[in-house]
Amino acid sequence: MITRRRLLQLAAYGGSAAALAACAGPGSSDPGPESTSGFDGPVEGTLSFAHWRAEDKAVFETIIADFAKKNAKVTIRQDISPSEDYQSTALQKLRGGKVGDAFTAFRGAQFSNMAKAGLWSPLDGQDLVKQYEPALIEAGASGGKQLGLPYQLVFNMPLTNVDLLAKNGFATLPADWDSFLGMCDALKRKGVTPLAFPGGDPANASQLLNTMVMNNAPSDDAFAQVEAGKLKVTDDWFLTTLKQYAQLRPYVQNGVSGTGTEAAQQLFATGKAALLATGSFHAGAVRKLGAKFPLGLYAPITVAAGKAKYEGVHNATFILGVNARSTHRAAALAWLTHLSDPAVAAVYANGTAQHVTVSGVEYTDPDLKAFAPWLEKKSLLAPRFQFLNLDVRGAVENAAISVVGGTAPEKAAENAQKIVDQKR
Repeated sequence: MITRRRLLQLAAYGGSAAALAACAGPGSSDPGPESTSGFDGPVEGTLSFAHWRAEDKAVFETIIADFAKKNAKVTIRQDISPSEDYQSTALQKLRGGKVGDAFTAFRGAQFSNMAKAGLWSPLDGQDLVKQYEPALIEAGASGGKQLGLPYQLVFNMPLTNVDLLAKNGFATLPADWDSFLGMCDALKRKGVTPLAFPGGDPANASQLLNTMVMNNAPSDDAFAQVEAGKLKVTDDWFLTTLKQYAQLRPYVQNGVSGTGTEAAQQLFATGKAALLATGSFHAGAVRKLGAKFPLGLYAPITVAAGKAKYEGVHNATFILGVNARSTHRAAALAWLTHLSDPAVAAVYANGTAQHVTVSGVEYTDPDLKAFAPWLEKKSLLAPRFQFLNLDVRGAVENAAISVVGGTAPEKAAENAQKIVDQKR
């Protein structure tokens, strides 16, 4: 059992960044009459559940079948888009109300933009909210209202092949940057790709940025300050980060800029790469690709030994909500209530190898048990989701990805800062 104490301890490590995410201003604007009309009406109809987790489809179908036994008048259809497409198109699709009666959102910019558009039906006062750890659903609150419920508790840091690393002398992983590069060099000399990096998929390639800046940034809310114009990506701290990205070039796979997420997962799952530069949320995917070895998590430490403030990165995301434009809000609320039951949340968690924010969930999946020690470690709330402007976020993230592909760090920083300045 992952205890309440452990979850609250983890949440506390988010510090000021968690408060920033919870208090972001855009959701405080009046969302319009659609979002305050309540959940009256019969629990019936054909319901669209919009999300980006194609790898969870089968588990959700099992949960949907269980829901149907109790709600015979409701049919649920999953409307799934790739994560990058979901970030760019979900808002427009949801506005019409025909897609996403119940829907999900990424923490940060997408959540805030949907709040501005009045898409969330506030859940304050609904019994299902009581099923969650309060400190872990702050990312779904804005303007004094609980608009959505973050469902996943994930670690946005590389997966590791524990056996492969131990076999090559790295049962204990490096705690400083020079030692990390030394490990990468030793692995490469033994014919192992140190880091599988999905450079062709910006949404997943950008996950590594969380750990690359967690100890380099001058403050926990550095990316929010970049967006506000108080810091720049041409400043020394971010240039240092980009130069460290350049040092990774020899240690990623060939053709990195054209590598999609599944190809990177396959490289890792087949034992050809020691680390997968995405996060715990891909554990289930690599298992489906045939990975039999024990999995771990590791965040590259970008500073000298003993200088790290954080050991890793976590996030509360996959924010569940009811579409204010939907004509089936009662049914959508019933679906979210079902997902919020600890027994049902356990089916989802153990079936997808992801921790959840629901209280009282028992984890039986071996990978979740392996990742559980990270619930006790000092981790930062994933900083890349501090951006509330997707264009600004994309510019900063693409700077890092382009450096891995060969762009000079200084040039990448200048290009990104021009976009940041234009969008502020």
